[in-house]
Amino acid sequence: MYLVTGGAGFIGSNLVARLAARGEALAVCDWLGQDERWRNLAHHEIAALVAPEGLMQWLARPPAPLQAIVHMGAISTTTESDVDRLAQWNVRSTLELLQWCTEHQVRFIYASSAATYGDGSAGFDDDARCEALATLRPLNAYGWSKHVVDRRVARLVQQGGALPPQCVGLKFFNVYGPNEYHKGGMQSVIARNFARARAGEALQLFRSYRSDYADGGQLRDFIYVRDCIDVMEWLLGEPRVSGLFNLGSGQARSWLDLADALSSACGQPRKVQFTDMPETLQGRYQYFTEARMQRLREAGYHRPFTTLEAGVADYVRRYLCAADPYL
Repeated sequence: MYLVTGGAGFIGSNLVARLAARGEALAVCDWLGQDERWRNLAHHEIAALVAPEGLMQWLARPPAPLQAIVHMGAISTTTESDVDRLAQWNVRSTLELLQWCTEHQVRFIYASSAATYGDGSAGFDDDARCEALATLRPLNAYGWSKHVVDRRVARLVQQGGALPPQCVGLKFFNVYGPNEYHKGGMQSVIARNFARARAGEALQLFRSYRSDYADGGQLRDFIYVRDCIDVMEWLLGEPRVSGLFNLGSGQARSWLDLADALSSACGQPRKVQFTDMPETLQGRYQYFTEARMQRLREAGYHRPFTTLEAGVADYVRRYLCAADPYL
C-alpha cells in the first residue's frame, strides 16, 4: 500500500490517479472540507481515507505494509499569514512523518517548494549541502516552512543520522494542470483565465513593479503536473535515489508566453489586461524562477519535459473544455 498525504489536493490527486491506474492499493490522508476537492478522488478506488489529525494513530496499525509515504499534504497558500498553522502542518507534521518512516524503514518522498529560493539572488541550484541551503532567504512564511524541513534533512545527512531507506525532497516550481480547481486564488493563471480566454476577453496579469521587467515579462518556470507525476513515479521505481531535487521544466518563460499559449489553445487572439498587484505581494514577488535540473538528470531521470505550449494545449483541450474536467 502507498500512503499519499494531501491526496485530495492538486498534485497529490494526480499521483493518486496514476497509482490507481496501476492497480496499487492506496491510502489518502486529507481534509475534504466544503469545496469540490472530493471530485479529485471520485474516479479512483482508494483503500483508506484518513483525516490528518488522526494520521499518526492510523499509522500505528495500518491495514497493510506501506511501500512508501508520499507527503504532499501542506498549507499550500503562499500568502498564509498564520505562521503557527504553517509550523504545525508544514514543519512539525512533516518531521513527524520523517521520524516515523525512519523508525519503520519506509520510503519517504515529500514536497518542498521553489519558494525556498526567495528572490532568486542566490540562484536556483538544488544544492542540498547545509552551507548552500543556509544562503537561501525565502520571501514568505510558506517558503520558510518548507525550507525548515529541507535544512533539517540536510543536517541529518551531513551528520550521518538515521533516515528512511529512500528520502527525497522535491522543490516544485510553477505547477499547472487538472484537479487544481478547488484552489481558488491559488489556481494557476491558466485555470483562472480560461473562461476569459475562451470568450475572447482580456486575460488578467499582474503589472511589473520593477524597471528591468516589462509588464508580462516576469519569468517563471512553468511545469505541467503530468511531468511532476512522471518524476514521482520514476522515484518510486528507483528506491536507490535519495536527495533534494528541483522539479521544474528547466526553462523560464514569460507570463506573456503563457498568455499566448492559452489564447492559442482556445483559438482566440491574445488580449491582456494588466492589473495592480496586491500590496502584500509587491515586496515578496518572484520576478524570475528557473529550475536547475542537472542533479535530477544525473540521478538517472532522462525523460523530456513538456513544453509550455504543448502542456497548456493538453490541459485546455482534454480537461478545461471537457464536461468532466477531473483526472
